[in-house]
Amino acid sequence: MTVLTTSLDPASTDFALAVNAMNERLSELDEVFAELAAAGGESAVARHKKRGKLTARERIELLLDRDTAFLELCPFAGWGGKFNVGGSIVGGIGVISGVECMIVANDPTIQGGTINPASLKKQLRLMDIAEKNRLPLVTLAESGGANLPTQSQIFIPGGETFRRLAELSKAGIPTVTVVFGNSTAGGAYLPGMSDHVIMIERQSQVFLGGPPLVKAATGEISDEESLGGADMHARVSGLADHFARDEQDALRICRRVVARLNHEKLGAAPCESIEPRYPNNELLGVVPHDLKYAFDPREVIARVVDDSDFDEFKPLYGRSIATGWARIHGYPVGIIANSNGIIFSEEAQKVTQFIQIANRQQTPLIFLHNTTGYMVGRRYEEGGIIKHGSMMVNAVSTSTVPHISLLIGASYGAGHYGMCGRAFNPRFLFAWPSAKSAVMGGAQLADVVTSVAQASAEARGLPFDEDANQLRRAAIEQQIEAESLPLFLSGMVYDDGIIDPRDSRTVLGLALSAIASQTIDSDRAYGIFRM
Repeated sequence: MTVLTTSLDPASTDFALAVNAMNERLSELDEVFAELAAAGGESAVARHKKRGKLTARERIELLLDRDTAFLELCPFAGWGGKFNVGGSIVGGIGVISGVECMIVANDPTIQGGTINPASLKKQLRLMDIAEKNRLPLVTLAESGGANLPTQSQIFIPGGETFRRLAELSKAGIPTVTVVFGNSTAGGAYLPGMSDHVIMIERQSQVFLGGPPLVKAATGEISDEESLGGADMHARVSGLADHFARDEQDALRICRRVVARLNHEKLGAAPCESIEPRYPNNELLGVVPHDLKYAFDPREVIARVVDDSDFDEFKPLYGRSIATGWARIHGYPVGIIANSNGIIFSEEAQKVTQFIQIANRQQTPLIFLHNTTGYMVGRRYEEGGIIKHGSMMVNAVSTSTVPHISLLIGASYGAGHYGMCGRAFNPRFLFAWPSAKSAVMGGAQLADVVTSVAQASAEARGLPFDEDANQLRRAAIEQQIEAESLPLFLSGMVYDDGIIDPRDSRTVLGLALSAIASQTIDSDRAYGIFRM
């Protein structure tokens, strides 16, 4: 056994400061979760229920197997923008009739469930996760279509939604759509391109053009039911595969459809899961209240992996990154975790070798981010930091085993890339409330701008205005600080969610379970290069 020991002192002042800082950030998230729970607002929800309809979250709850988890994804999409946080969509991974599925539900209480730029970005990310992890896609549709004032931002890229539906079906990944209300115009292609379609009597309405448009275009006069109601599509057009009497009946039928998909996991089943030896609530105090202070990621690993058992790889070499093998909820993983923030040549070479081994062993990789980037300076440039950093980025880019990234501290500069940031297609990417990500820290960026301004003034023979520079520095630091925070980044769908540190083991376990729906293949046809 290689059980990790701990030096974390829950009675220390530093621990208390860290816990207080984390709880403050979690309180901020609670306010945003309250916005999500409110959906379109009290009056909009009341009108919706007066029509005898369930909310998006109620539909998901009834659809899922009882007492099973729902991993909500990208919940903060659109935060800080002009549309409701969440992008008028609720999405995530849940179990339906014993099958892990990606569930996407329009929220009709928010501007009729219309699709805005944040909605589209979130929807495409959810479909991407479904495709990469071979998860059946279940859509609970009720949308007025495109948010017309933003059509220039969503019409052209929105076609990708339909392309992805076709690609999922071609790949043998089932697509199921339950139509709870309007699914019109371009939205009609959502059920039109799904493998299985369920419609509800006198509630579902699917047509390319509604009665006013049809009259304007052709002069034909028709009503919504005869033009695109569930009864017509079930009896005449054949678009509806199943005819439900009400919403509960539609959800019951959907569960039966999923049960008959004959969709099984292709990946290996997990081994027995053993709880860590240290309390997970101590994760609140691992990351210091100020990211300028270093912390040991092994304290995180010890509270996340099975039995706190971690076989470290090259523990005495490249010590600012910890690499090693463990299990989480019985699933084997390789872990790459930044220790003191800076990545040197030794660390880059060590990680490159470790990634090669993980690919040979077909083992998923988890990246725990706390990095300020690759080391700079003459000595390190001469030592080959560019080629060694590039080697690490290359290894991450071409690795074919699944990656999961968890930002727990800083994630700056090219270090974000080398640790498998969003642009490097991790299967999942989550962040703690303590995380920050940007090209560099605000103070460092302000220093760079100041140096450039001073050099420019000197080159032109002009005096350097120090007062103006101080104002510029303060503005830059404030901007970078705001744009590096998790909520800002999550609002842009640069992560799949901000999670409570205490939920890390559960969230990683659910992600690994989703990954196990697909086989883990590696195309590595060569031996391991010693770096």
